Amino acid sequence: MIPSVHVDAVHRVFDDGQHNAFTDLTVFGGRCYLCFRSCPEGHMLFTTSRIRILVSDDGVSGWTQVFEFQVPRRDVRDPHLLVFDGKLFVYSGAWLVPDDDRPRDLNDHLGFAAWTEDGTTWLGPRMLEGTYGHYIWRAAAHAGTAYLCGRRRRDFAPPPAGGEDRRLLESVLLASDNGLTWRTAGLFTEDHGNETAFQFDETGTVWALARGDEAMAARICRSAAPYTQWERVPLGRNIGGPMLARWGSRWLVAGRRMEDAGNPRTVLCLLEDDELHEVAEVPSGGDTSYPGFVPLDANRGLLSYYSSHEGSRRSVAPCHIYVAEIRIG
Repeated sequence: MIPSVHVDAVHRVFDDGQHNAFTDLTVFGGRCYLCFRSCPEGHMLFTTSRIRILVSDDGVSGWTQVFEFQVPRRDVRDPHLLVFDGKLFVYSGAWLVPDDDRPRDLNDHLGFAAWTEDGTTWLGPRMLEGTYGHYIWRAAAHAGTAYLCGRRRRDFAPPPAGGEDRRLLESVLLASDNGLTWRTAGLFTEDHGNETAFQFDETGTVWALARGDEAMAARICRSAAPYTQWERVPLGRNIGGPMLARWGSRWLVAGRRMEDAGNPRTVLCLLEDDELHEVAEVPSGGDTSYPGFVPLDANRGLLSYYSSHEGSRRSVAPCHIYVAEIRIG
């Protein structure tokens, strides 16, 4: 039986008039940390973008900024948090923004990280070795190894003249022993690679939710170590900016509902027997999604996300950051 999920409260935690988007949430040193991208111009690629990191004692109030960073000539976006090796890392993909009218190229992509050991003193941003040509995304850790999702073009081929061929895009599992230097460990998807959220279960098996695209539905991908043999199951729908999290004994999925482009919403689903069951919706609209999640216990949790439904209702400023208190009924 699929339980109900209730949204008990929603808090608008950051609103400075800019386009604020692409969140993640974690706990480090007993405090909640929230990261997101902030840009005056909007959703697309701008060198004025920056990554902000906020902290709160309870995850719903008193949020204060502890660090921010930019990368010259690059658009930083999609930051994700990882507690690893006694440190809190913030990872960001970074598109090169050409000085002329050349189109953006995935092969120019590069990952960056900032990190702290005490939550107060931060280092970085530092370029991540082994990520050139990779659009890095979510992060996780298991058994002393850090992992990232990286999207890349197969064999780093030049961009096709007629536009990106999504059949050539791979979604890669990258691994690191120190959180800064990376190697390829496996392939979530060998084609139509896209944003992929992933977690490790108690056996060391990796579970991944791959977003898909217009020609390919989202997929659940699974593999046991050494992550060379994969099971991939289509879900029959897409989830934009997907999140996959363990909540007690259940798998929680959140992201943008893609079926009705004219009515975008950030929704919550439970994954049961390789099927998505939509169980709740948070107040949202316009430009929205890219959640983060922190479980408070087996029945309560905090969900971060962004939305422009109280702002521009489009992919330009203003756009706000929210934290929702959610509960399994």
